[in-house]
Amino acid sequence: MISPSATNDPQLKWFKSSYSTNDGPECVEVALTPCTVHIRDSKNKQGPRLTFTPEQWAIFVPYAVGL
Repeated sequence: MISPSATNDPQLKWFKSSYSTNDGPECVEVALTPCTVHIRDSKNKQGPRLTFTPEQWAIFVPYAVGL
């Protein structure tokens, strides 16, 4: 993880996985830039965010899918 992200950059385009449902408590949203992957809680959009490099994200996702 690079660092907690406090950015409210309006240019970030957030999306939610097609596997997420609107009534589920575990939804996250992702915004991609060429050098970073931003993650936030879809139910707390102004809350804390995490920022990863694409390489770190690529390592994390297969682990998370296996949980």
